[in-house]
Amino acid sequence: MLPVSAEVKTSPLQKANFCSRLFVWWLNPLFKIGHKRKLEPDDMYSVLPEDHSQCLGEELQGYWDQEVKRAQKDAQEPSLMKAIVKCYWKSCLIWGMFTFLEEGTRVVQPIFLGKMVSYVENYDPSDSAALQEAYGYAAGMSACVLVWAVLHHLYFYHMQRVGMRLRVAMCHMIYRKALRLSSSAMRKTTTGQVVNLLSNDVIRFDQVTMFLHYLWVGPLQAIAVTALLWMEIGMSCLAGMAVLIILLLLQSCFGKLFSSLWSKTAALTDDRISTMSEVISGIKTIKMNAWEKSFIDLISRLRRKEISKILKSSYLRGMNLASFFAVSKIMIFVTFITNDLLDNLITASQVFVVVMLFEALRFSNTLYFPMAVEKVSEAVVSIQRIENFLLLDEIPQLNPQLVSDGETIVHMNDFTASWDKKSGTPTLQDLFLIAKPGELLAVVGPVGAGKSSLLCAVLGELPPSQGQVSVHGRIAYVPQQPWVFSGTVRSNILFGKKYEKDRYEEVIKACALGEDLQLLEDGDQTVIGDRGTPLSEGQKARVSLARAVYQDADIYLLDDPFSAVDAGVSRHLFEQCICQVLREKITILVTHQWQYLKAASRILILKGGTIVQCGTYTGLLKSGVDFDFLLKRNEQEPSPDLESSTLKNQSRPLMRGAAPELQDTENIEVTLPLEDRLEGKVGIKTYNDYFTAGAQWFIFIFLILVNIAAQVAYVLQDWWLAYWANLQSALYFGVYGKGETGVMLDLNWYLGAYSGLTVSTILFGITRSLLIFYVLVNSSQTLHNKMLWSILRAPVLFFYRNPIGRILNRFSKDIGHMDDLLPLIFQDFIQTFLLVVGVVGVMVAAIPWTAIPVIPLGIIFFVLRWYFLRTSREVKRLECTTRSPVFSHLASSLRGLWTIRAYKAEQRFQELFDAYQDSHSEAWFLLLMTSRWLTVYLDVICAIFATVVAFGALILVETLDLGQVGLVLSLTLTLTGMFQWCVRQSTEVENMMISVERGIQYTDLEKEALWEYEYRPPPSWPHRGEIDFDINFRYSLDRPLVLKEVEAPIDPREKLGIVGRTGAGKSSLIAALFRLSEPEGAVLIDGIWISDIGLHDLRKKISVALQEPVLFTGTMRKNLDPFNEYLEEELWDVLEEVQLKEAIKALPSGLDTELAESGLNLSVGQRQLVCLARAILKKNQILILDKATSNVDPRTDELIQKKIYEKFTQCTVLTITHRLNTVIDCEWILVLDSGRRKEYTRPYDLLQNTDSLFYKMVQKLGKAEASALTERAKQVHSERK
Repeated sequence: MLPVSAEVKTSPLQKANFCSRLFVWWLNPLFKIGHKRKLEPDDMYSVLPEDHSQCLGEELQGYWDQEVKRAQKDAQEPSLMKAIVKCYWKSCLIWGMFTFLEEGTRVVQPIFLGKMVSYVENYDPSDSAALQEAYGYAAGMSACVLVWAVLHHLYFYHMQRVGMRLRVAMCHMIYRKALRLSSSAMRKTTTGQVVNLLSNDVIRFDQVTMFLHYLWVGPLQAIAVTALLWMEIGMSCLAGMAVLIILLLLQSCFGKLFSSLWSKTAALTDDRISTMSEVISGIKTIKMNAWEKSFIDLISRLRRKEISKILKSSYLRGMNLASFFAVSKIMIFVTFITNDLLDNLITASQVFVVVMLFEALRFSNTLYFPMAVEKVSEAVVSIQRIENFLLLDEIPQLNPQLVSDGETIVHMNDFTASWDKKSGTPTLQDLFLIAKPGELLAVVGPVGAGKSSLLCAVLGELPPSQGQVSVHGRIAYVPQQPWVFSGTVRSNILFGKKYEKDRYEEVIKACALGEDLQLLEDGDQTVIGDRGTPLSEGQKARVSLARAVYQDADIYLLDDPFSAVDAGVSRHLFEQCICQVLREKITILVTHQWQYLKAASRILILKGGTIVQCGTYTGLLKSGVDFDFLLKRNEQEPSPDLESSTLKNQSRPLMRGAAPELQDTENIEVTLPLEDRLEGKVGIKTYNDYFTAGAQWFIFIFLILVNIAAQVAYVLQDWWLAYWANLQSALYFGVYGKGETGVMLDLNWYLGAYSGLTVSTILFGITRSLLIFYVLVNSSQTLHNKMLWSILRAPVLFFYRNPIGRILNRFSKDIGHMDDLLPLIFQDFIQTFLLVVGVVGVMVAAIPWTAIPVIPLGIIFFVLRWYFLRTSREVKRLECTTRSPVFSHLASSLRGLWTIRAYKAEQRFQELFDAYQDSHSEAWFLLLMTSRWLTVYLDVICAIFATVVAFGALILVETLDLGQVGLVLSLTLTLTGMFQWCVRQSTEVENMMISVERGIQYTDLEKEALWEYEYRPPPSWPHRGEIDFDINFRYSLDRPLVLKEVEAPIDPREKLGIVGRTGAGKSSLIAALFRLSEPEGAVLIDGIWISDIGLHDLRKKISVALQEPVLFTGTMRKNLDPFNEYLEEELWDVLEEVQLKEAIKALPSGLDTELAESGLNLSVGQRQLVCLARAILKKNQILILDKATSNVDPRTDELIQKKIYEKFTQCTVLTITHRLNTVIDCEWILVLDSGRRKEYTRPYDLLQNTDSLFYKMVQKLGKAEASALTERAKQVHSERK
């Protein structure tokens, strides 16, 4: 699937008329579809033109660029906040006026109410003018409710949309920045941190805009209400307002706490997600070394720290919500007590006006204002974090690749540079080189000499501290560790160029991919996953080379493209691809395959970052350069260079002259497999799992009781007020004399009871809030830990099938929802739900006829909610799944950053990112609109309800007493806001529970075999190291066999070499031994079936060094010895054995040097050696080397092999390699081809048989090398006899 679906449905909103927009009728068709069946991504409407990620991103980027320029001019720090304000202030201001009007109608309602109550109070059946007036007030009140509903809906919708636009723009800028990060900046940030910025930081913008305006509307409204209260009841109103002012001040102080807590939480979340991202990337290494438990401990430790901060901010939120619950009651209480102490008498209508005016403040001042303070303070921290990221160093546009009108050339002059400015020694020093078209420049040297850095300097990735590089022409780059992205093999090779059949086939042939593509199920249409599965390392390397060749650039930078392929393929690549297809190009080839040096126009020998020597092959020989075993060659042998006649005569139709840029480009096709999602409603089981994860059942029972108690106290207070209003009214009209003892007692008793109820309301409210947050945050913690366990128990295949972004999405965004939003919304929902139940209960008890409109109202609401949720749930699920590709695309881009920049494909990758953002915005916008749809209908129904009750009360005025009328009318007004908020929050809870559902889905993944069985092998096992296997092997049940009937008995302490063409199944054999997937057949180690013991018991006893080096962020020491099991001397000894001691000593802090993410501050060869050292340290009886030195120069390799042979004479060693000279000393050779065992005998015997595959492989190395190897095999053979 392309990120943009083929048929994009334009949004009906574009053509909708005013009414349809206001009442969201244009969404009805979607609800009908959602009602009938599960929604699919194709049912989504496309994003509105003005909401496209690209437009929004570029607009904000423009303001930010201006801000950066301004700051540079004034020598200040640029402020992202200023850029955001400049970009969005107009739209925010307009909608801010709406809030002002909306809250204005809120303040007018109580006045109408008061007039109606006073009509009832002074009821005179003969006065028809008063009745007319009362009807007028009722109509006014109903109109207020309706206007409020419309304004509220408009304001929320538009402000949420502003929030969405700001978030989308910010994501665009973050990704754009990620594509431009310089190498020094890459070391300051990690994939995990960027994912966290894109998930948990930007979501603050969605939340902050909704409440932003209440920061000023709230206090203004409070002032207006104070004025009205003063007119009603004089100065006693100040007591109540004092409570509010104290509260507002307190909540503003909370803001400071929120921002400091959030900045700490965010930093901890960064760490957790970065570690998680490293674990997912290095999962194979973690599994093979049986390190799962320690990584679970590490991540759980980070999570515990994070949760402790989250709990603190949750408790603050809980206090805020409890204040929403109780504050209006406290204010009313304080006001009336003061009134009483001042001996003021008030009428019933005044009582209710006071109550209603305080209620009017309730949402804006005790719910929205604290929310605004909290969200603004968190958003400020997030903006600061994003600003820090946007201010990281960018890669300087040093050497623009000038299109070659003149001459194509690479020219380095007196070039000095270093990766790490702090370290004293530069990486490259005083380099001078010129390369012209048709030249093949070979760069050789030991590990860590600066060969890859030289290519980076040409690419412009390594800025010079002195000197310069000038590059004329377009560059194609093949990195040492091949990078592929999710998509078909073909789209990986085309990389945005148009498909031309002849040219494409020629490239496939030149890169020896023909045979491999036939073996794949769908040929070049096979979709490869995030990490290149199902391709082997050698196949990935050739796809990466084919991509470069197909680009038809002028300058080719090839970083050791032969290290992952066997001798035959490597020769084919050199002769067909480099010497022929790239004959007229500038080619700079870094290589360890010294047999090809003869064909090079010039050879650079690097050591310690300087050019030790430079010249032609023969020139260097004459000057006495020791090309190691190359010198043993007989000089007459025709080397595969350009002189060989066959190559000369062939014309080269493939590559045209330098093609003008961009005439033949198209979009890069990235294919991400769709994520499965559940359907139907969120099950009871999900709720059950979620709650019981956080607490025992007795806490639940307690929680339910506290909830009921809080509600009862709350309702009784309302009830009490009605009685008291009647009494006050009677006093006012002089029914009782003021001094009568009975009345005095009565009043005191009323006040006493009232005080008791108020205090208990506050206490229960706070207890309940804190408890709910405690339980739910704990649930989130428990669920995270279960997910973590489950993920690390899953087989390796799971990680190959799921892109990294999809897994990180659940661990960042979904967990973020569970930590932050869900407890808040849940608490809010429960509170509002109980309030509504209480309010309705009191109304029906006071005036039974109100049940007539209430019951149908409840039914309508319930049906509406049910109908709405069927669609809304699916939209929410789609919103969750469309988020994953955004993260996957980011992670993939960061891995292939140098390649993307070398091919100048940043723009195309940015477009892809925007397309993913847009498909997420489609779902997000619909989610926002569906909830608007619901609230509009709820509000309109509530307005109708209020009208019915208001007029009903006037019609039935003769049968009602005063308190009842006041109570019912005031409750109706309370109910209008409350009812729709309750239903809305209940749907929000259900939508948020989808994050929980997605989390729970990950707690129940398919698992590997157990880590430990009851039967444990003896501690000394395997003491001999005898291996015997006869197996078939496939990676999963639905995949074809990769190994077919491979059998080989390996005697104790034997050295076995495993060779074969790339993709022959060599690494799969190791996967079978480690049970990365369960092999069919039998594997015995020292007489124990490996399927009878736990995976950890097996994996801990075999040391392995893999081709892909995996290092983790942390010190060098931590990478060598993750669990502090060895002494310092042992570490230095092993580093000496792998020839790394000097290099590590030269690092600024030796073993305590901090490594960057995935060890980026070491060369690939050095990383391989660290991993090899790690394997050797384990001192196991069985050692497996899977091309563990493929990126190391031959001389270092030879020294290491020698050391291994000396040190491991008593051990069984299995060596997989493409360098035949490293296995010629082995006792046995196993030759694999297409997953079958072809040969298995001693090397000397194989070389005697001219039909053997091994013999043919050796011959492909060239005569000199073949005879040297045969000689060596003979010598070893005679020594062993």
